[in-house]
Amino acid sequence: MRILVNEEPREIATATLAGLLDELGYGDARVATAVDGAFVPASRRASWTLDEGARIEILAPMQGG
Repeated sequence: MRILVNEEPREIATATLAGLLDELGYGDARVATAVDGAFVPASRRASWTLDEGARIEILAPMQGG
């Protein structure tokens, strides 16, 4: 299925947001996620199914001062 991840086109094999994070190598990393502009909490990622053309944003926390 073709989707956009952080504005970059991707071809993925998985159908869930949790599967996408694993497929992209995020594993258990602490990240924030949104699908088509809607925030998706970590507790809902395993059941959140992705549709063709979905726009996913993955943001990692930043440190610094």
